[in-house]
Amino acid sequence: MIRAKNIYLAYDENKFIIKKGNFEIDNKEFIFIGGTSGSGKSTLLKSFYGDIGLKHGSLNIDGQEMYNISSKRLRKVRRDIGIIFQDYKLIQEWTIEENIMIPLKINGYSNEISRDQATKLLHHVKLGHRAGYYPNELSGGEQQRVAVARALAHNPKLIIADEPTGNLDDYSAEVVWNLLKGANEQLGITVVVVTHRVPKNFGIRFRQLSIEDGIIYEVS
Repeated sequence: MIRAKNIYLAYDENKFIIKKGNFEIDNKEFIFIGGTSGSGKSTLLKSFYGDIGLKHGSLNIDGQEMYNISSKRLRKVRRDIGIIFQDYKLIQEWTIEENIMIPLKINGYSNEISRDQATKLLHHVKLGHRAGYYPNELSGGEQQRVAVARALAHNPKLIIADEPTGNLDDYSAEVVWNLLKGANEQLGITVVVVTHRVPKNFGIRFRQLSIEDGIIYEVS
């Protein structure tokens, strides 16, 4: 699913955040990426969906080379990715049902199909009774469940999550972890999660990468 060879990432040409990044992530794997604050975890995730470009090296996402990728090919890559942010990034003026419909509409599905899928997912994340609510009417944990549902809506091959439980209480965090585990185990979606803390007794197989001084290591 993801293959990185000698990748370098930077916002400033004179200061590389990731250097000589080498790793592979197979289809259907569950991967945690750790490291201290500012180590480059979120930057690495952004490179997976083209929000930051490579300075050097090769990054292949599901068969697409990301180095100097064209806008057309980047849109193709993004169609198969679901993204979950720590701060949810829901559109406040739209209902949570409408928020979940966004990736479906982007991928060309009709209103009817998009709404049906959103309804199913809202029931799956136990928010079916709140379809017409707006994000600011929900708790943080509920908003993050909507964000997970949105990431799942278009049946992606890859889910990328940046600190998805960082702002949540223990109960809400457990709900989100269970949703991500289900996506991986039951739907065969590759899941890559940045987190400061890997949950104990996670219950499914996973691998862990860590970033230190710009170098990416496998944690045994």
